[in-house]
Amino acid sequence: MPRILHIETATEVCSVALSHSNAKFAGAEEDTTGFAHAEKLTVLIDALMKKTNTEFNQLDAVAVSYGPGSYTGLRIGMSAAKGFCYALNIPLITISTLKAMAAGAVHLRDVENLLLQPDVVLCPMIDARRMEVYAAFYDKDLNEIRPPSADIIDANSYNDYLKKNKMLFLGNGAAKCKPVLSPKANTYFFDEFQLSAQNMIGLAHAAFKEKQFANLAYSEPFYLKEFQTGVKA
Repeated sequence: MPRILHIETATEVCSVALSHSNAKFAGAEEDTTGFAHAEKLTVLIDALMKKTNTEFNQLDAVAVSYGPGSYTGLRIGMSAAKGFCYALNIPLITISTLKAMAAGAVHLRDVENLLLQPDVVLCPMIDARRMEVYAAFYDKDLNEIRPPSADIIDANSYNDYLKKNKMLFLGNGAAKCKPVLSPKANTYFFDEFQLSAQNMIGLAHAAFKEKQFANLAYSEPFYLKEFQTGVKA
């Protein structure tokens, strides 16, 4: 069975994980202190490989969280993943950051009772500055209900869905939007949720089994919005 290195750099969290044999977790290294992925990523990978007594030539694939998220963070993660794949001649697997977040949510004990109820919608959110978030909707089987979108959150956001569904919001975008969304009926928040490369494991192994590999030459991050530069003061 495959041994896969997982890379998550879409937000302020820099996280790597290793898995093998039927999606079994082997180890992880993470840094949550802020955006310094260019300096930290390879250091974390090296520490992970040493901790798990794994040689790079034992890897069968590299999975990377490809967005949406931080423009710089996504570029760093994708560049590192492609570099390893080229050097080791192994396939690249790209995983939606928001779907990986939803995958992490379905295994949370704190929300397992909520997920037993019908018509629950998972809404992972990533902060996109001001009152904008990157968000997508999934059911508890991780089927996509609504694709990733850049949403500006106000008092009317998601009203059509909340009339029919309970919605679980998670991620750093959800924390920002909680004061606006929480007064509505059918809203639930998991405040302690944190991105982790571990959330990618099940999705990556499923993709490997189906040989759903990305084009190594042409793969690029999913930014969702065009990059906008600020004006220097």
